[in-house]
Amino acid sequence: MIEIEQEPAAAAEIFVDRIELARRFTEALGLHGEERGLIGPLEPPRLWSRHILNSAVIAPHFSGHVGDVGSGAGLPGLVLAIARPDVQWVLIEPMERRVAWLSEQVESLGLDNVEVVRARAEDWKRGPVLDAVTARAVSALRTLVPITAPLVRDGGELILLKGANAENEIGAAEKQLRKFRVTNARVEIVGEGLLEEPSRVFRATVR
Repeated sequence: MIEIEQEPAAAAEIFVDRIELARRFTEALGLHGEERGLIGPLEPPRLWSRHILNSAVIAPHFSGHVGDVGSGAGLPGLVLAIARPDVQWVLIEPMERRVAWLSEQVESLGLDNVEVVRARAEDWKRGPVLDAVTARAVSALRTLVPITAPLVRDGGELILLKGANAENEIGAAEKQLRKFRVTNARVEIVGEGLLEEPSRVFRATVR
């Protein structure tokens, strides 16, 4: 029997009138995520706090047309699409089985603001057209910046969920930040006073 973490009180505050969709997605991921190779066996008991709310709390940062690179199980892209139906999301994921999962969830949840694209970010053909790009648990900034910045329009943003080492990653990625014209790089803490463990976000502008 798979035990999924009980929904924290903050979930309804973050998702508001979209909470039922968030519950449906969380349940589906908790019940089927491990068997489909999307999450590990230890994740269902901490799914809300560690993954869903960690992703959803950054939703107010976005507008326009946003890409999620390496969307995987839909973290953060699908969660953000649930929280922000007014934003257009393109989920960029190279693995066929993950693309199948994402497409199934988009259809099941009736999300008309999501496009799923099977591709590596490096193979993106549309040019720098996105207002922002996000990613979560993909790679270090020195690897991530070269594959995300080229997707973003002039003046657009990189808004990347990172771990405790985020500040050090900025220092290690100085060369890549300069090369790809990424400016005003900083780490913001989001969700303090709302989440038990707030989210760390790398934010920067592409010029």
